[in-house]
Amino acid sequence: MDNYRFLLSGGGTGGHIYPAVAIADELRRRHPRAQFLFVGASDRMEMEKVPQAGYEIKGLWISGLERKITLKNLLFPVKLLASLMKANAIITDFKPHLVIGTGGFASGPTLRMASSRGIPCVLQEQNSFAGITNKWLAAKAARIFVAYPGMERFFPKAKIRFTGNPVRAELSESLPDKQQAKGALNQHQDQKTLVVLGGSLGARRINQLIEAELGFLQELGFQILWQCGKGYYQTYKKYTAPGVEVTPFIRDMRTALASADLIISRAGAGSVSELALVGSPVLFIPSPNVAEDHQRKNAEAIVAKKAAVMLLESELEESFKKTMEELVANPEGMRAMGAAFKGLAKPGATAAIVDEIEGLLHKATSHD
Repeated sequence: MDNYRFLLSGGGTGGHIYPAVAIADELRRRHPRAQFLFVGASDRMEMEKVPQAGYEIKGLWISGLERKITLKNLLFPVKLLASLMKANAIITDFKPHLVIGTGGFASGPTLRMASSRGIPCVLQEQNSFAGITNKWLAAKAARIFVAYPGMERFFPKAKIRFTGNPVRAELSESLPDKQQAKGALNQHQDQKTLVVLGGSLGARRINQLIEAELGFLQELGFQILWQCGKGYYQTYKKYTAPGVEVTPFIRDMRTALASADLIISRAGAGSVSELALVGSPVLFIPSPNVAEDHQRKNAEAIVAKKAAVMLLESELEESFKKTMEELVANPEGMRAMGAAFKGLAKPGATAAIVDEIEGLLHKATSHD
């Protein structure tokens, strides 16, 4: 049987969306006649990103709970009930053979309704600290794919498969060499390149830091490729100059990362997994504004293996310059750190997840 129907749900951030798209791409490559449908939260970025990747998506009226009492929180039970009903209608109409959840608000109602109807469901948890939605769904999942060891703290051990995070296909292929990449980006071959990443939406505090320290970074000998995010581009584009390229979004991430001698980045799960494949030294500045402080925990797991350095936002004023000077003064240490990070990469994650999914499908269809 090759005409499977796959329902995928995950969103809110690129960290939930890109793994779902990577899994769908690999399933579509192996099963060209399969049908795919995504379910997202109707006001979040997946409603734009998933169609751009070539897939149909339906939206649920769902959002998370806020930590303080707000009107939004009072609406939550209504939204949840409406989303469960709509998810049920989508499942009735689409009749999926298997449902894949990658975290985020919409995957809760979607996978809860699918599992209640006996449809096999799998979860993919990107972070070292499991999200609320995936913890809620774990008991009914057939498999839980994780990217960090020790996840039996959150999930039933027998269901866990340590696969790593799916990454964009273009990054799992071998990268161009540094000289080639610098040439393609019109960078100086004899100058160090600093690549600044703020995640898919940009990062205010990282942008403020780079703005304040631009002169200092150039004095250290860096040419800078600065992805500031779409919402910040109008503010920061004025800093584009020889040796400084400010861009809202890096389209050719392969070439950009291959050119890097040092990367400054948030520590979202997708970013961590993609940067491991590159093997460049990384300074993580985790976002403090995320559920369960998971970015700090992601970065700490890498720092513990001597494979990256980390500064919290609260430490930037005091420690950023000193940290950068120490990194530049120790090129050997930077190389060793990059190599250690590359050693943690799992380039076959997407294929390993799809192998497991195919095993579940064979089991399910052989029982039919």
